[in-house]
Amino acid sequence: MSDELTYRRAGVDIDEQNRAIRLFAPAVKETHDQRVLGGPGTFGALFDISTLDVEEPVLVSSMDGVGTKTCVAAQANQFSGLGADIVNHCVNDILAQGARPLFFLDYFAASRLNAQQVADVVTSASQACKENDCALIGGEIAEMPDVYNEGQIDIVGAIVGVVSKSAMLPKTGVGPGDLIVGLASDGLHTNGYTLARRALLDVGGLHLEDTVPELGRTLAEELLRPHRSYFPALRGLLGAESRIKAIAHITGGGFYENLPRVFPPTVRAIIEKRQWTPPPIFQMIQTLGAISDTEMYRTFNMGIGMVLIAASDAVPALVQQINEAGITAYVIGELTSGGHDVVIA
Repeated sequence: MSDELTYRRAGVDIDEQNRAIRLFAPAVKETHDQRVLGGPGTFGALFDISTLDVEEPVLVSSMDGVGTKTCVAAQANQFSGLGADIVNHCVNDILAQGARPLFFLDYFAASRLNAQQVADVVTSASQACKENDCALIGGEIAEMPDVYNEGQIDIVGAIVGVVSKSAMLPKTGVGPGDLIVGLASDGLHTNGYTLARRALLDVGGLHLEDTVPELGRTLAEELLRPHRSYFPALRGLLGAESRIKAIAHITGGGFYENLPRVFPPTVRAIIEKRQWTPPPIFQMIQTLGAISDTEMYRTFNMGIGMVLIAASDAVPALVQQINEAGITAYVIGELTSGGHDVVIA
């Protein structure tokens, strides 16, 4: 009968989902090694941890999303970088515990599935997994027209890594006199996009396709710059003997919310913002939106995507090694006695 109700007519196209899987499957397979057991289509992904060369191994897990950066991607019709965004974000989160990644799972949801969009995102995630020595072992694709607005997508990732119990961060002894080292970001990363879009597009009247001289690229290209992974630069500096005492990933909540997560209640962080120059995109957002300094530093990374805390005598060598690895590092402040807060001067 012509009026027969089907899943496709109700809004869910299983064939489009299967086409997406066929498109991205080769890229996912490239992230696998002998630790990934079984093949595609199983109800649960299998990862062999018996070969881990880690003394007293502790598994570290995290989950996060790309947020409304997906709205920029949808408006610009540029989806591929979102896969790297979510992988790198999750890798950085467990890096703050001193962990290296083992495996990753992704979640892609949309009002209507487009197989090529899904494949672009998952292929990007696969490439980022390879760069971070991580296996993409599973995920979920969901088409839910009754949940998401037309044309919108949602991307979430979950990661599991491992660290030796003796190498877990933050370490004991974080306290007054330690220095704070900031590692440069690649723009907004994956946080603050709701405020950024309101300031730049709604209030400022800019368009994503506009070429902005201060940025040297279109606004879309700037806002869709990938979230940087700091693991390749830091992996050789971690371990039980590492001089790094603590790591904070500067994401949602900026400096004010993330730094206190890694130091004791009797400590205060003093950040000297004159020690680095935020990329121009942050000044544009602040000026067009008439946003206070406090709101900027509690929403955005302001050009510092990750913060390390170390004893003062260890910092010169750390900064040199990180710079040599291709990440610009700055000494941006110190810890003092205080009330478990952050002062930006």
